[in-house]
Amino acid sequence: MNKTILVASAVGMMVFASCGGGKKADKADEEKKDAPVETKMEADPKLVAEGPYEKLIPATDNSPAYVLIDKPQVNLEDFPKDKDGYYVIFDGTSFKGWRGYNKDKVPARWTIEDGTLKFNGSGIGEAQEEDGGDIVFARKFKNFELAFDWKVAKASNSGILYLAQEIKGEPIWISSPEYQILDNENHEDAKAGEDGNRQSASLYDMIPAKPQNSKPFGQWNTGSITVSKGTVFHKQNGKTVVEFHLWTPKWKELIANSKFKPKGDYPLAYGLLTNLGGPNHEGYIGFQDHSDDVWFKNIRIKVLD
Repeated sequence: MNKTILVASAVGMMVFASCGGGKKADKADEEKKDAPVETKMEADPKLVAEGPYEKLIPATDNSPAYVLIDKPQVNLEDFPKDKDGYYVIFDGTSFKGWRGYNKDKVPARWTIEDGTLKFNGSGIGEAQEEDGGDIVFARKFKNFELAFDWKVAKASNSGILYLAQEIKGEPIWISSPEYQILDNENHEDAKAGEDGNRQSASLYDMIPAKPQNSKPFGQWNTGSITVSKGTVFHKQNGKTVVEFHLWTPKWKELIANSKFKPKGDYPLAYGLLTNLGGPNHEGYIGFQDHSDDVWFKNIRIKVLD
């Protein structure tokens, strides 16, 4: 198995010659030139590409280096369409097309319960135990409308991520906007952020969902996310509650004023989010493990031109 390892070496050397030209460097300089070069190896496992689906992305002015994972994708034509032209990507009976983020199978804490996709929380926050973790539908989308129903237990938190990339050793939200899923009445995150921008259906930590029309915990809500040529809509219970435009100066300003700001706690996030979806402006849809009980159903997607 081949490995790509970042190697940094630095040797300072100057060889001086007389202005008379043709005079050889003195013996000490010759010995210095022939001395072995000292090499420093960087062994950070996040910066090692190990497999055929892993690519090392070098650092840029606004992003550290990272390893991009690009696994094979499922064929959308293998999934049925409903009468409205949506592909049914979760039918309530199987995990067909789904796997864990940075994993090859669906983690055990995700189960199918009475036709719903359920995450069974452990109550320990965002630690994401080995049998948990976020999940993705194994196909990238560019322009689409994702429709779904959701409900949460008391004080539960989750989210739906989109245009996400798989980054080795990093969480899914490092590269993706989030449609917040939350019990607004009982979870403390509803009071964090600014102007309610961490409440349900908000663009997490950036734009609050208005009007805020979520239903109490234990009740089903309808939701949708539309991405169309850079314009994004979040809907909740039949109302458009968020609208914004990607890859614009305003988009960069939103990121810069959020927890993902440059030179903040998440330096990799700023570069990935400003260039959301990578060069093809496409990415995965993911469902979040926030260690709380949450249910989803009627998960469908329509591909837009």
